[in-house]
Amino acid sequence: MTAVVDTAEVVLGPDPRTAYREALTELAAEDPRVICLDSDTGGLEDTFAKQFPDQYVNIGIAEANLMTVAAGLASRGFIPYVHTMATFATMRAAEFLKLDVVGNRLPVRVIATHGGLSAAHFGTTHFALEDLAVARALAELAVVVPGDGRQIGAATRQLHDLPGPAYLRLGRSATPVPPGPAPDFHLGRARVLRDGTDVTIVATGPLPLLFALEAAEDLAGDGVAAQVLELHTLHPLDRDGLLTGCRGRAGVVTVEEHRPQGGMGDAVAEVVSADLAVPMRRLAVRGTPGGRVASQRDALAAHGVSTAAVVDAARELLAHDQNQRPARHGAAATRTR
Repeated sequence: MTAVVDTAEVVLGPDPRTAYREALTELAAEDPRVICLDSDTGGLEDTFAKQFPDQYVNIGIAEANLMTVAAGLASRGFIPYVHTMATFATMRAAEFLKLDVVGNRLPVRVIATHGGLSAAHFGTTHFALEDLAVARALAELAVVVPGDGRQIGAATRQLHDLPGPAYLRLGRSATPVPPGPAPDFHLGRARVLRDGTDVTIVATGPLPLLFALEAAEDLAGDGVAAQVLELHTLHPLDRDGLLTGCRGRAGVVTVEEHRPQGGMGDAVAEVVSADLAVPMRRLAVRGTPGGRVASQRDALAAHGVSTAAVVDAARELLAHDQNQRPARHGAAATRTR
């Protein structure tokens, strides 16, 4: 795990799509194998295509064909970057992603924007709350969800060097980031943003990370030291970092912009339950969003993911730990006698 980051204040970072497009343009200038495959997502035709017209192809709104074309190009030595919204990449085009790209271990990079509820104002067709479950289930696929917009350039570069396929999940608008210089990004390594020995909060994605930091600050007012751990890489998972960050705490709270099934909470539970006797509380999007138009943050709060929910979950774990201590001490005394 990397060094602890000062989290005294949270500020708005760069627009994630702009940060990514800048990184892709730099890569294309260095590596002629880069091919930008678009699906009428908007923006790439005015930026990337103008600089590199021979490395840009707009497939149109045909996501299944998008994956197949990418696989064909990759098999001929190119490194295609596929662009579409997260829900379309993993739901509409899932079979083609599985068979053509991942099944052949081809170096295709799927850039999935509008992740989670970041397009909540567009309605249910644009929600992406199952994509990480699908991506994690495709075992050969690297899965990255930057929680800090300043990590996007480094994440894009490191994924470029992988021999196999990758899935990069981005939001739609500018994301909150901790103050200070851009953090180092290390693929497959968790990042500590705040130290704490009482309880651990593990977050994936920009708003969950913001909620975790806000909750840790609120808990500190009550004398509770909460560690905040960012898990930006879901595959390959930082097993050692997770175990180090969760060992010896009263419990672990996971926070994600995804349904509870198959997402980051499941990934953490697979590690923690196997190696540590540490209770967990998992905050994820529950119920059926979409009953009314709402902002991303309001939609998350309405379905169980908010700063207040993180604080409540942490306090519940601490109370449970206090209740269990007498029983553990009594059992230890009995064994001693």
